[in-house]
Amino acid sequence: MAVYTEVAFAEAAALLHDLNLGDLTELRGIQGGIENTNYFVTSEREGATLEHVLTVFERLSFEQLPFYLHLMKFLAGRGIPVPAPAANAKGEILLSVQGKPAAVVDRLRGKSDLAPGVAQCEAVGATLARMHLAGLDFPMSQPNLRGLPWWNETVPVVLPFLTPAQADLIRAELAYQNHVAQSPAYAALPRGPVHADLFRDNAMFENGELTGFFDFYFAGCDTFLFDIAVCLNDWCVLHDQDHDGSLDTPRSLALLTAYQAVRPLTAAERSLLPALLRAGALRFWISRLWDLHLPREAALLQPHDPSHFERVLRARVRDTHALAALLRDDALQSA
Repeated sequence: MAVYTEVAFAEAAALLHDLNLGDLTELRGIQGGIENTNYFVTSEREGATLEHVLTVFERLSFEQLPFYLHLMKFLAGRGIPVPAPAANAKGEILLSVQGKPAAVVDRLRGKSDLAPGVAQCEAVGATLARMHLAGLDFPMSQPNLRGLPWWNETVPVVLPFLTPAQADLIRAELAYQNHVAQSPAYAALPRGPVHADLFRDNAMFENGELTGFFDFYFAGCDTFLFDIAVCLNDWCVLHDQDHDGSLDTPRSLALLTAYQAVRPLTAAERSLLPALLRAGALRFWISRLWDLHLPREAALLQPHDPSHFERVLRARVRDTHALAALLRDDALQSA
């Protein structure tokens, strides 16, 4: 959500007219994130104020984007609270800005809750399970582009920037994840479209109520358990500078219990949650290392600190056996 592509007011205004979204009144670049260019766009149409988000995609191609945009449209049509892409008169939702792919989607109400409690984690768990079930018959398919093949390609690129201890950890964990991915239990994991990046800043709340999930541009077809693990690693961890990456048990149980009430976990998912928690931590440690050490220029670029997910990964490795207690029936039922 950094600004790589400077969009002029007149250009954005013409785009909104093409989408029948009225007259542009405000265009504001969004700070945060590092993948795409994002703007808040406000317009007036027939006396009503409309709020949308304009995204110009910097890495994803015209060929890759239909999966993300049509997934959002599909989920919104199934009653899942996600932003729906706006279409022009031809019914097109994949647009072009300065020769780059772009989209305009609804802006969700409220704001992100960066200090979530049990109630917020319950809401996220239940809605995530509903989203997974709703996506089971989505007709399009695309792999998680930041999955295991990308980890295998990217770790050698970031290794020169690591200390010997960090290099040992990342190599060992990558080998472990390749081993897990070849196991029969992993092959048995339920799969479908997943968000794959459902952090606290990719959900909105208003008056304590979850209004939706957004930023689906890392989505892909992967295991539902990976999506759950990514959520647990962000929503249920302390984020102060002194944290050691450990999971907060009440919030973790709240998220898992709420999820399981909608879509019960399988035996394979219960057995592999500790491993997938490690996978989620590894994925974001790798990507943050990559973004920090191999950055692109941007007007509002703020790369995230990789050390956060290094600490999370070390905690997951340390607590692999203890984490299995989260999956006991009595623990989930008493949460």
